[in-house]
Amino acid sequence: MARIRMVDEAEAKGPLAEVYAMAKAHSPIGIVAPILQTMSLRPDFLAAIQAASRMHFTDGALTRAQHEMIASYVSALNRCRY
Repeated sequence: MARIRMVDEAEAKGPLAEVYAMAKAHSPIGIVAPILQTMSLRPDFLAAIQAASRMHFTDGALTRAQHEMIASYVSALNRCRY
């Protein structure tokens, strides 16, 4: 159970519902990740995070899979539990 109050996708309205729809469309597995739902009380902040994520994961010199691999490696080096 989360310690942070989160708005479930089914309960989202207005700007939050719009940001959730963008997050779901951008997700490689078509979900709103729980880590994103922790920001549901600040849809403006969540929208900014989503914009940065889209910019970061846009294919260019590296594919999304390569970006994810590098991010996973750095997280392992940092002993990130998530």
